[in-house]
Amino acid sequence: MSITKDKEQKRIGRHRRIRKKIAGTVDQPRLCVHRSLTNFYAQIVDDSAGKVLFGMSTRNKGVSSKAKGGGNIAAASVLGEAFAAEAQKKGIKKVCFDRGGYLYHGRIKAFAEGARKGGMEF
Repeated sequence: MSITKDKEQKRIGRHRRIRKKIAGTVDQPRLCVHRSLTNFYAQIVDDSAGKVLFGMSTRNKGVSSKAKGGGNIAAASVLGEAFAAEAQKKGIKKVCFDRGGYLYHGRIKAFAEGARKGGMEF
């Protein structure tokens, strides 16, 4: 196996451990994130109904116009603030944060801090 496949398999294992403890409900849905080399994606999921309530990424027009590139810390921070604003329009303020098996630093941390700055609670 290549090094990148090993790293991805370890991340998936960490994510499975996290998902055993975290589940989204109607009152407090789950905010899950995914990062690729070029972009950053975030969704709000109600696990009790098995539905995605809202999703956004750095590929959206509003975010991509404000941040240069989609796979950097600045873009993740801009996405966090825009994501929180759109979620509040849909009536979602309190969520549980699922970091997706990624370490809480870099883009993940920048997104979380941007979302908190935008008014989300987790």
